[in-house]
Amino acid sequence: MFAPTELNHKNRRNQRLVRMLFLWMATMLIIPVVLILGILVYRGGPMISVDFLLTEPTNGMTAGGILPALVGTVWLVVVALLASVPIGIAAALYLSEYASDNWLTRIINLAIINLAGVPSIVHALFGVGAFVLFFRFGTSILAASLTLAVMTLPVVIVATKEALQSVPFAFREACWNMGATRWQTIRRVVLPNSVSGILTGVILEVSRTAGETAPIMFTGAAFFLPFLPQSVFDQTMAMSLHLFVISTQVPGVPEELPFGVALVLISMVLAMNALSIAFRTYLRGRKKW
Repeated sequence: MFAPTELNHKNRRNQRLVRMLFLWMATMLIIPVVLILGILVYRGGPMISVDFLLTEPTNGMTAGGILPALVGTVWLVVVALLASVPIGIAAALYLSEYASDNWLTRIINLAIINLAGVPSIVHALFGVGAFVLFFRFGTSILAASLTLAVMTLPVVIVATKEALQSVPFAFREACWNMGATRWQTIRRVVLPNSVSGILTGVILEVSRTAGETAPIMFTGAAFFLPFLPQSVFDQTMAMSLHLFVISTQVPGVPEELPFGVALVLISMVLAMNALSIAFRTYLRGRKKW
């Protein structure tokens, strides 16, 4: 009486087909990534050395290293994070914990969604008008980083909102019943339990900020500067723009050089993401729910 029926066999066949379909889809996503990394390592690996990382470009950027571009990219990413993460978290806190569902909050949410869909070149023109000209920051790290911060702000807001809303509402009710204020509940309970989710938005922001070219091309990144920036009001080279320049604008560049720059850029992004993911995993492991 416990022998498999025809329906059981049919369900198992369907299950195997669905499993194979999802496996094939996952493989199709992984293969291009592996191929890209493999090509970069194969073509750009011979360029990687201490001198390549710690010296300036020479001979019209056809030789030498990438130190100014490497340091400039770190400047841009760090300043953009310092500008966007506090504002993004504060906006998400208001929308998730304080704002009621009315026409104003719906307009704000719609604006956030629309901001996420604006092309990067439009953000570049906004950065020129707002930060370079109106606020008179000039073409500088500060202007470029603020442009990147505005561009990536929706990512931080959305990720933070999702993380805050994932905290069980019973946690809030328990705090309120103990006499805690709304802010005390947010600061002591909600935020500590949502940090791991907030880091997801930060990881996505780091990846996008380090790889953008158009927003920084008009606001702060330089074609060639054989020295390191001293403050946020200086111009700087950047890895993404440097890769574009030596690939399309500079004649006589060795074939391995663009691949080496691309390998360093993607390695830097992967290293930043790996640190963030490791920290997020550590925080998730400390959750009690």
